[in-house]
Amino acid sequence: QGSELSGWAMGRWTYEGIDLNHNFADLNTALWDAEDNDLVPHEFPNHYIPIPEYYTFANATVAPETRAVIDWMQRYPFVLSANLHGGELVVTYPFDMTRTYWKAQELTPTADDGVFRWLATVYATSNLAMASEERRLCHYDDFTRFGNIINGANWHTVPGSMNDFSYLHTNCFEITVELSCDKFPHASELPAEWENNRESLLLYMEQVHRGIKGVVRDSATEQGIANAIISVDGINHDVRT
Repeated sequence: QGSELSGWAMGRWTYEGIDLNHNFADLNTALWDAEDNDLVPHEFPNHYIPIPEYYTFANATVAPETRAVIDWMQRYPFVLSANLHGGELVVTYPFDMTRTYWKAQELTPTADDGVFRWLATVYATSNLAMASEERRLCHYDDFTRFGNIINGANWHTVPGSMNDFSYLHTNCFEITVELSCDKFPHASELPAEWENNRESLLLYMEQVHRGIKGVVRDSATEQGIANAIISVDGINHDVRT
């Protein structure tokens, strides 16, 4: 139908009426409450935060699609991810949920803010539409002032986002890419949209080679150690092998 005949909410909700973009478990609140009470990381983890019991109940409002994605994330140790949206030209990075619960917008960085800003910048600066000198505003937000990247919560709060869940429940760093001003491009426009994003997608995937990588081994047996916790001084977010 294209944008002419489709409202912004077209296709947003599942058949069951669930918005998948807000459907993941809220792990942020538990972490922040624990931080406020000086329980992190000695009594409450700063990573691999468990899913709350209420979320696992059969009558919980959790879409089967969401449960399937969580199962997928738990089976495979992803380290880098992006989810693709439309309707704006900007790359957002966690946290997506504001720390002050009653605020609609608030800068809410993660412990790995520098890495997330780098990942978002890699995508934004290589995206042909975002980097164009003829770039115009999609709506009323001028993201060009920030290099076409923004902390998700500083744009608008999204409790239960996949970005925040990935970061807090797994080793995976995830961003959101708003691909185009047009939320519903016509089929004839798709080749141009692909060209706008092709190099960005490739460069983004290449970022898995940045940072420290290797195998943690038992010094006696040389066998790899699963679930070894790796901490970096000054970063209150560990990762696991």
